[in-house]
Amino acid sequence: MEAMQGAGVVVTGAGGGIGAALARRFAAEGARVVVNDLDADKVKAVADEIGGIAVAGDASAIVAEARDALGGTVDVYCANAGVASGGSEAADESVWALAWDVNVMAHVRAAHALLPDWLERGHGRFVSTVSAAGLLTMIGAAPYSVTKHGAYAFAEWLSLTYRHRGVKVHAICPQGVRTDMLEATGSAGDLVLQPTAIEPEAVADALMKGIEEDRFLVLPHPEVAAYYQARAADPDRWMTNMNHLQQKWETAK
Repeated sequence: MEAMQGAGVVVTGAGGGIGAALARRFAAEGARVVVNDLDADKVKAVADEIGGIAVAGDASAIVAEARDALGGTVDVYCANAGVASGGSEAADESVWALAWDVNVMAHVRAAHALLPDWLERGHGRFVSTVSAAGLLTMIGAAPYSVTKHGAYAFAEWLSLTYRHRGVKVHAICPQGVRTDMLEATGSAGDLVLQPTAIEPEAVADALMKGIEEDRFLVLPHPEVAAYYQARAADPDRWMTNMNHLQQKWETAK
């Protein structure tokens, strides 16, 4: 993709899964890629593989270091790091706090650090790895579902607020993707996500197509569009169907 030739790209949560697939794809398109993750060994392995730059650490606080590593400019920032926190309203407040911090506030902090430069230059691209749970919901995972709704809402707000000033925003909303995070969803993931799970590379393909077509909403699982429409058209019917799925999961546990 010509637009990515020489671009400075940051991918958080890139030690494996979707993040690593995004890093590999941006590098293949000619971008200069900063690979970020908490796990320094995984970061180095992916960076060495793609000829990228390893910057380990908390995704909430690496914009300045990544910018320096790229020679002063970040063109594309992929807010991909996330946690799949399961549980109900009874989940410990520390679980809710971590989900909120990683799935939402890390995006807010990154945007706060990036926007002054992007608005001055008149261009920049923010990619938010959300989830279909951010458009719909996920049984058995209240902290994850709620914070992914927050991540989607923030991406939407960024887009409607700054698109006329050259800031492009993309929200990626896949269902199941064959990663360690999917494995962590347990029996709920087995029921809802595993049957249609895709490889991380398919998510990277969908993002590149979304960038080419200048689309905000990127759906690696196209059927999610129909689910989202059904939810909006008849919320009670959709909720009833989801409750049937909840009951099926409870019976199977």
